[in-house]
Amino acid sequence: MRWLLNTVYVLLLTVLSPFIAWRIVRHGRYRRGIAEKLLGRLPAHSSDRREVVWFHAVSVGEVIQLQKVVEEFRRQTANRFRVLVSTSTDTGFDLALKRFPDCRVTWFPLDFSWSVGNALRGVQPRMVVLMELELWPNFLAECQRRQIPVSVINARMSTRSHRGYSRIRSFMAPLFGRLALVAAQSQSNADRLQALGVSHDRLHVTGSIKFDGVATDRRNPATAGLRKLFSLSQSETVFMAGSTQEPEERLALQTWLECRKEYPSLRLILVPRHRERFDDVAKLVRDAGVDVLRRSLWETSRRPTSDTVILLDTIGELSACWGLADIAFVGGSFGNRGGQNMIEPAAFGATVLFGPNTWNFRDVVQAFKEVNACVQLDSPEELTPTVARLLADPAERQSLGDAALNAVKAQSGATANTAMLLAETLESQPANHAICKSQKAA
Repeated sequence: MRWLLNTVYVLLLTVLSPFIAWRIVRHGRYRRGIAEKLLGRLPAHSSDRREVVWFHAVSVGEVIQLQKVVEEFRRQTANRFRVLVSTSTDTGFDLALKRFPDCRVTWFPLDFSWSVGNALRGVQPRMVVLMELELWPNFLAECQRRQIPVSVINARMSTRSHRGYSRIRSFMAPLFGRLALVAAQSQSNADRLQALGVSHDRLHVTGSIKFDGVATDRRNPATAGLRKLFSLSQSETVFMAGSTQEPEERLALQTWLECRKEYPSLRLILVPRHRERFDDVAKLVRDAGVDVLRRSLWETSRRPTSDTVILLDTIGELSACWGLADIAFVGGSFGNRGGQNMIEPAAFGATVLFGPNTWNFRDVVQAFKEVNACVQLDSPEELTPTVARLLADPAERQSLGDAALNAVKAQSGATANTAMLLAETLESQPANHAICKSQKAA
C-alpha cells in the first residue's frame, strides 16, 4: 500500500509542478525545508537525553493554539520531555521559531514512505501529537510499525469532510483506529469521528482550544501599541476586516467608503489572510483613490488620518489587532475557505460579522448564535447596510459585543483538559523499547 501511495503522490507532484514552480518564482514559497520535506532529514538527537514528544501544527493558526497546549503539557508533565514542533507552511514555520524559542522547530515530511521513515528514525519520538486532523496514511502506518502512539487534539470533522471520508471509510477506518487519543472540539465532531473508526474509549470531548487564553482586555500592551502606532483615538469607530480573501477586501473597502459619508471618523483596517496578496490589496486601495499605510513599511514621521486605510501586512499581529475593532468582519466566509477564527474578535467584545460559509467553525457559530453574539450575513450585498445599521445603533453593537465576550468566557478549559489527556496517554502507552535502546546506546 505504501508504494501505491508513493506513486499517487509522485503523480500529483508532477501534475502540480507548474503551479508549484510559479509560486516559488512569484511568491518565494516552498523554497525552504526541501531536505526535511522530501527526505525526512529532521533534527537528530541532541545532548538532552529526555524522550521527545513531537507536536505538529500545519500553519499560523494552529501554531498559535499549540503554544498554549505545549506550555500546559510541560507544566503537567514537570517538563520531563523534550518538545519538537513541526509545521508545513512558511508563515507557520516563521511564527513557530518565535513562539517556541526553546524547542526544536522543523518541517513536517511529505507523506512518502522514505520521508516519514527517515524522519521518525531520526527523531524517535515517544509520542506524536497532531493539531486538529492532519492525518497522512504512510506517516500513521510508520508510527504504528514503530509502536509510536499518535494523538489528535482540538480535532474537528465538518459534515462536508465527513461525507468525503465516508466514501472511503473502508480505507480510512484503519487509520482512525490506530489513533491513541482523539480530543474533539465538540460532541458532534466526536460522533462523526467515531463513525469513521475512532475507538470510543480513546475519544474525548474537551472543547475547543481556541477559546482558551485569548486576550479579552483591549488595554493589553500589544493592542495598545498598535492603537498608538495607527494614531487611533478612543472616539473613533474602527471597522476591521481580517483574515480576508478575494473579494472580501473590496467589499470592506466599498462599505467603508459608503458609510463614512455619514460617519467621517470611521476608520478601516484590512488584514488579508495570505501574505502574497498584500501588494494586490494595497493596489486595490490606491486604485480606489484612497491613501493606504502598510504596517510593514510604517513611516513614523507620517501620521495616518481618518482618510487613511491601514493595511496590516505582518504575521503574528492579527490577534492583537482585533482588539482595535468595534465592528469586526471575519473573512474566508464569502469564499470557499469555510470561514476563519471569529473567537479572537469576539473575546474583545467586538461586534462580529461573517458571511454564510463558516463550516470550519460550525460549532463556534452555533454557540454564538444561541446567545445572539454575532451577525451572519447571507450575501455580500448585506455587508454595507448591516454596518450602516450598526453604526446608527450603538446599543445594538454593545449588546452583541457583550454577548460575544461572555460566550467566549463560558467555553474555557479545553487546554488543561487536553494536556491532562496527553499526559495520561503517555503513561498508559508502553515505552518503545527500540527507541529506548537506541537512546541509551547514543
